[in-house]
Amino acid sequence: MTREEKVQKVQELTERLSVCRSYYITDTSELSVDSVNQFRRMCFDSGLTYGVYKNSLIKKALQAQENDCSELESVLKGFSGIIFGEGPANAGAKAIKEFRKKGFEKPLFKGAYIDSDIFIGEEHLNTLSDLKSKEELVGEIIGLLQSPAKNVISALKSSGDTLSGLVKTLSERSE
Repeated sequence: MTREEKVQKVQELTERLSVCRSYYITDTSELSVDSVNQFRRMCFDSGLTYGVYKNSLIKKALQAQENDCSELESVLKGFSGIIFGEGPANAGAKAIKEFRKKGFEKPLFKGAYIDSDIFIGEEHLNTLSDLKSKEELVGEIIGLLQSPAKNVISALKSSGDTLSGLVKTLSERSE
């Protein structure tokens, strides 16, 4: 790769990292090309993109970010790939776990950047995959807020039916 190609690649990677809401750095070493392509296809089907980059290029792209991502530089050893996501923040973690369910030991989770928070280490994978998206949380809150109002409306409606039934019965008796 020529120097100009490297500069071009760093610029593309820098732009991609700055646009994405979340990205996950993984290790897919020792996986066959076919397995990596399966993982890439699965990511694509989930609305994610997976790419393999040289650690030095990733490091330069991280250093060019507005947010401080220097903690992620410590995981840039060996084979590194990045899962880019613009949807739910937990999509990358879910993709890794889902692929492992198919009998693969990798990809390993090295680190992640999610909404200006940095997570490093395999121990965070389960926590990240269980995170709820903003949309899910808002939906739950709305459901919780609507529940008491629905109960009150239902009670008022049923008591209104009961009252009208009583009035009707009383009026029929008086005749």
